[in-house]
Amino acid sequence: MKNQNGDDQTEAAGARSMNMGSKDEVLNGNGSHLATAEQRLRQLGIKLPAPPEPFGIYAEAVQTGNLLFLTGMLPTEGREAKFIGRVGAELDVEAGRAAARLAALNGLAVAKQHLGSLDKVKRIIRLGVAVATSGDVRDQPKVADGASELLQDVFGKDKNPCRLVYGVASLPLGTSVELEIIFEIAG
Repeated sequence: MKNQNGDDQTEAAGARSMNMGSKDEVLNGNGSHLATAEQRLRQLGIKLPAPPEPFGIYAEAVQTGNLLFLTGMLPTEGREAKFIGRVGAELDVEAGRAAARLAALNGLAVAKQHLGSLDKVKRIIRLGVAVATSGDVRDQPKVADGASELLQDVFGKDKNPCRLVYGVASLPLGTSVELEIIFEIAG
Protein backbone atom coordinates (compact mmCIF):
# COMPACT_ATOMS: atom_id res chain seq x y z
CA MET A 1 0.00 0.00 0.00
CA LYS A 2 1.41 3.38 -0.96
CA ASN A 3 0.36 6.82 0.20
CA GLN A 4 -0.89 9.18 -2.50
CA ASN A 5 1.15 12.00 -0.98
CA GLY A 6 4.62 11.13 0.34
CA ASP A 7 4.37 13.88 2.94
CA ASP A 8 1.33 12.20 4.50
CA GLN A 9 3.56 9.49 5.97
CA THR A 10 5.39 11.81 8.33
CA GLU A 11 2.74 14.46 8.85
CA ALA A 12 0.85 12.91 11.78
CA ALA A 13 2.49 12.07 15.08
CA GLY A 14 3.20 8.37 15.20
CA ALA A 15 3.06 7.98 11.42
CA ARG A 16 3.38 4.37 10.39
CA SER A 17 5.45 3.14 7.46
CA MET A 18 3.56 1.76 4.53
CA ASN A 19 6.62 -0.19 3.39
CA MET A 20 5.41 -3.68 2.40
CA GLY A 21 2.16 -3.10 4.29
CA SER A 22 3.88 -3.03 7.68
CA LYS A 23 2.04 -1.40 10.57
CA ASP A 24 4.97 -1.94 12.90
CA GLU A 25 7.56 0.52 11.66
CA VAL A 26 7.63 4.11 12.81
CA LEU A 27 9.59 6.52 10.67
CA ASN A 28 11.80 9.29 11.95
CA GLY A 29 10.79 12.89 11.29
CA ASN A 30 12.06 12.94 7.71
CA GLY A 31 10.63 9.51 6.84
CA SER A 32 14.00 8.05 5.85
CA HIS A 33 14.48 5.31 8.46
CA LEU A 34 13.15 3.86 11.67
CA ALA A 35 12.82 6.20 14.60
CA THR A 36 14.51 5.66 17.93
CA ALA A 37 12.46 4.94 21.05
CA GLU A 38 12.80 8.55 22.18
CA GLN A 39 11.66 9.80 18.74
CA ARG A 40 8.70 7.41 18.80
CA LEU A 41 7.59 8.73 22.19
CA ARG A 42 7.53 12.24 20.73
CA GLN A 43 5.77 11.11 17.54
CA LEU A 44 3.12 9.29 19.56
CA GLY A 45 2.64 12.34 21.78
CA ILE A 46 3.59 10.36 24.89
CA LYS A 47 5.03 12.26 27.82
CA LEU A 48 6.40 9.88 30.42
CA PRO A 49 5.24 10.41 33.99
CA ALA A 50 7.66 11.07 36.83
CA PRO A 51 9.18 7.71 37.80
CA PRO A 52 7.24 6.21 40.70
CA GLU A 53 8.96 5.76 44.03
CA PRO A 54 8.98 2.28 45.60
CA PHE A 55 6.12 1.49 47.96
CA GLY A 56 8.45 -0.60 50.14
CA ILE A 57 12.08 -1.50 50.68
CA TYR A 58 13.27 -2.53 47.22
CA ALA A 59 14.86 -1.11 44.09
CA GLU A 60 12.55 -0.70 41.13
CA ALA A 61 15.46 -1.08 38.70
CA VAL A 62 18.52 -3.30 39.00
CA GLN A 63 21.08 -3.64 36.24
CA THR A 64 23.50 -6.52 36.02
CA GLY A 65 25.71 -6.70 32.96
CA ASN A 66 23.59 -5.81 29.96
CA LEU A 67 20.25 -6.65 31.60
CA LEU A 68 17.95 -4.19 33.36
CA PHE A 69 15.30 -5.73 35.62
CA LEU A 70 12.19 -3.77 36.60
CA THR A 71 9.72 -5.16 39.11
CA GLY A 72 6.65 -3.94 40.87
CA MET A 73 5.49 -1.64 38.07
CA LEU A 74 2.00 -0.64 39.16
CA PRO A 75 -0.68 1.60 37.61
CA THR A 76 0.01 4.59 39.83
CA GLU A 77 0.14 8.35 39.41
CA GLY A 78 2.49 9.88 41.95
CA ARG A 79 1.88 8.03 45.21
CA GLU A 80 -1.73 7.21 44.31
CA ALA A 81 -2.88 3.82 43.05
CA LYS A 82 -5.19 3.88 40.04
CA PHE A 83 -7.46 1.14 38.68
CA ILE A 84 -8.26 -0.37 42.06
CA GLY A 85 -10.06 -3.68 41.93
CA ARG A 86 -10.20 -6.96 40.07
CA VAL A 87 -10.94 -7.55 36.41
CA GLY A 88 -14.28 -9.32 36.25
CA ALA A 89 -15.57 -7.70 39.44
CA GLU A 90 -14.91 -3.97 39.96
CA LEU A 91 -13.21 -3.47 36.57
CA ASP A 92 -13.85 -4.59 33.01
CA VAL A 93 -11.23 -5.73 30.49
CA GLU A 94 -10.84 -2.23 28.98
CA ALA A 95 -10.06 -0.74 32.41
CA GLY A 96 -7.55 -3.56 32.92
CA ARG A 97 -5.90 -2.71 29.59
CA ALA A 98 -5.65 0.94 30.63
CA ALA A 99 -4.11 -0.15 33.94
CA ALA A 100 -1.54 -2.29 32.11
CA ARG A 101 -0.68 0.64 29.82
CA LEU A 102 -0.22 2.99 32.78
CA ALA A 103 1.99 0.45 34.55
CA ALA A 104 4.07 0.14 31.35
CA LEU A 105 4.39 3.93 31.14
CA ASN A 106 5.70 3.90 34.71
CA GLY A 107 8.13 1.15 33.72
CA LEU A 108 9.41 3.24 30.81
CA ALA A 109 9.84 6.21 33.16
CA VAL A 110 11.89 4.10 35.59
CA ALA A 111 14.00 2.66 32.76
CA LYS A 112 14.66 6.13 31.35
CA GLN A 113 15.63 7.43 34.80
CA HIS A 114 18.06 4.55 35.23
CA LEU A 115 19.52 4.58 31.70
CA GLY A 116 19.29 8.27 30.82
CA SER A 117 17.64 7.39 27.48
CA LEU A 118 15.32 4.65 26.25
CA ASP A 119 17.47 4.54 23.11
CA LYS A 120 19.88 2.37 25.11
CA VAL A 121 17.31 -0.45 25.14
CA LYS A 122 18.47 -3.09 22.68
CA ARG A 123 15.53 -5.43 23.25
CA ILE A 124 12.75 -6.23 25.69
CA ILE A 125 13.52 -9.74 26.92
CA ARG A 126 10.52 -10.52 29.09
CA LEU A 127 7.24 -8.98 30.15
CA GLY A 128 5.51 -10.52 33.14
CA VAL A 129 1.94 -9.39 33.78
CA ALA A 130 0.00 -10.27 36.91
CA VAL A 131 -3.71 -9.45 36.62
CA ALA A 132 -5.99 -9.36 39.67
CA THR A 133 -9.12 -11.22 38.61
CA SER A 134 -12.24 -12.64 40.15
CA GLY A 135 -14.21 -15.74 39.39
CA ASP A 136 -13.83 -17.37 36.03
CA VAL A 137 -12.08 -14.52 34.18
CA ARG A 138 -10.01 -15.74 31.23
CA ASP A 139 -9.16 -12.46 29.54
CA GLN A 140 -5.77 -11.88 31.18
CA PRO A 141 -3.99 -11.87 27.78
CA LYS A 142 -6.30 -9.09 26.54
CA VAL A 143 -5.49 -7.04 29.66
CA ALA A 144 -1.75 -7.64 29.19
CA ASP A 145 -2.00 -6.37 25.61
CA GLY A 146 -2.44 -2.87 27.06
CA ALA A 147 1.22 -3.01 28.12
CA SER A 148 2.44 -5.03 25.13
CA GLU A 149 0.94 -2.63 22.59
CA LEU A 150 2.55 0.40 24.25
CA LEU A 151 5.97 -1.29 24.35
CA GLN A 152 5.63 -2.34 20.71
CA ASP A 153 4.63 1.20 19.69
CA VAL A 154 7.70 2.62 21.43
CA PHE A 155 10.34 0.00 20.58
CA GLY A 156 8.97 -1.72 17.46
CA LYS A 157 7.68 -5.21 16.77
CA ASP A 158 11.19 -6.62 16.34
CA LYS A 159 11.88 -5.94 20.05
CA ASN A 160 8.73 -7.67 21.38
CA PRO A 161 9.44 -9.78 24.47
CA CYS A 162 8.37 -13.21 25.50
CA ARG A 163 5.48 -12.80 27.91
CA LEU A 164 4.02 -14.51 30.95
CA VAL A 165 0.49 -13.52 31.96
CA TYR A 166 -1.32 -14.91 34.98
CA GLY A 167 -4.32 -14.15 37.14
CA VAL A 168 -4.00 -13.58 40.88
CA ALA A 169 -6.41 -12.91 43.73
CA SER A 170 -4.92 -9.54 44.72
CA LEU A 171 -1.99 -7.21 44.06
CA PRO A 172 -0.18 -4.45 45.99
CA LEU A 173 -2.27 -1.38 46.87
CA GLY A 174 -5.34 -3.16 45.51
CA THR A 175 -4.31 -2.42 41.92
CA SER A 176 -5.49 -4.58 39.05
CA VAL A 177 -2.13 -5.09 37.29
CA GLU A 178 1.55 -5.46 38.19
CA LEU A 179 4.37 -5.71 35.63
CA GLU A 180 7.85 -7.15 35.58
CA ILE A 181 10.00 -6.07 32.63
CA ILE A 182 13.49 -7.24 31.64
CA PHE A 183 15.40 -5.15 29.10
CA GLU A 184 18.62 -5.94 27.24
CA ILE A 185 20.78 -2.83 27.21
CA ALA A 186 23.19 -1.91 24.39
CA GLY A 187 26.87 -1.48 25.06
